[in-house]
Amino acid sequence: MGFVIEALRQALDQLADTDPAVLGDPAAMVELHRELARMEAVVTRAAAAFDASKEWQADGGQTAAAWLATRCRLPRGTARRRVSLGRKIRLLPVCEEAWLAGRITGAHASTIAGVLRPHTAAAMARDEPLLVGNATNLRFETFVRTVAYWDQLADPDGADEREQARLARRDVYLVETFSGMWLGKMTMDPVSGAIVHDELARREHELFESDWAEARRRLGREPTVGDLRRTAAQRRCDALVEMAARSLGATTGARRPAPLFSVLVGYETMHGRICQLANGGVVSPAALLPWLEEAYLERAVFGARARVEVSETARLFTGATRRGLELRDQFCRHPYCDRPWQECQGDHVIPWSHGGPTTQENGELLCGFHNRLKQKRPPRDDDEDGG
Repeated sequence: MGFVIEALRQALDQLADTDPAVLGDPAAMVELHRELARMEAVVTRAAAAFDASKEWQADGGQTAAAWLATRCRLPRGTARRRVSLGRKIRLLPVCEEAWLAGRITGAHASTIAGVLRPHTAAAMARDEPLLVGNATNLRFETFVRTVAYWDQLADPDGADEREQARLARRDVYLVETFSGMWLGKMTMDPVSGAIVHDELARREHELFESDWAEARRRLGREPTVGDLRRTAAQRRCDALVEMAARSLGATTGARRPAPLFSVLVGYETMHGRICQLANGGVVSPAALLPWLEEAYLERAVFGARARVEVSETARLFTGATRRGLELRDQFCRHPYCDRPWQECQGDHVIPWSHGGPTTQENGELLCGFHNRLKQKRPPRDDDEDGG
């Protein structure tokens, strides 16, 4: 074993001595991350074997995770998760093989292992190749949603129980410190969190537009993000205060805005039961029940014979056609971008100037950066992160 570790050390020494620019091309990036995933798989399996050996008891460790946290200077949570994943991965041979080959990462393996329970063991034995195949072919966010839906179908009774457990974990606290500052933390279930997040983001965007206009007037030119008087974190704080102030000033008995739920049917990534919020978060149908009396429900059906269009000759994607793109795409369609639909523009696949119709089939969401990139227009200063 010492020879193997020494060979690994020498190989890593050689890599460490290599000019990073030599390893900075796209092909090297893919290969380095593949080998990193393989190394993570080896270490995780070894941690489980170390746990089974009980050798950590000789030093007085209570658990293998506690020993690893002390000797390897790991966060205790990281050590516990590594040992736990190592135990579970032995029960997932297809996942283990793919991870050792570098076709999936530790994040993929953890996601699959996270839905392995006694009630799902039989379904996992049947569907493990399917889940691993999704891990190798889909973007990570989409893969996580497919696993969540698989978990609901594999254990429908447990899905409702887990949804109730998530709801029970909701918690908010805000306390004043000795210096007069206030510290807080929020833990919210998916539905409540989406409602608060979306309104907070909307208010923060209003403040951003105000800050941008103020900086333009002050500087006499188009500003950059660094020219604004407030940071994004400061605007979020001010937006939260504004939400509280508007609530305080609301007329008694006034009707509050109702949340909107989007129920997707026929989404191309999965076939079967689909129940997710407009932000892409997967929930059990049981999570919607407490809201049904006050929420707006939106039903969208995608398919060759079931479309909702405003006008195929319209110049812009608006109304139901635009909403159809939002529900279908959810994010910028560029493969290297994850901007949410709220920050995207409707764009024609076949350009409108070339006769392309304004339809869902000929439309896609692109963030401003990638839309301008597609049209060969220069990026703006507010596209600094490139999506």
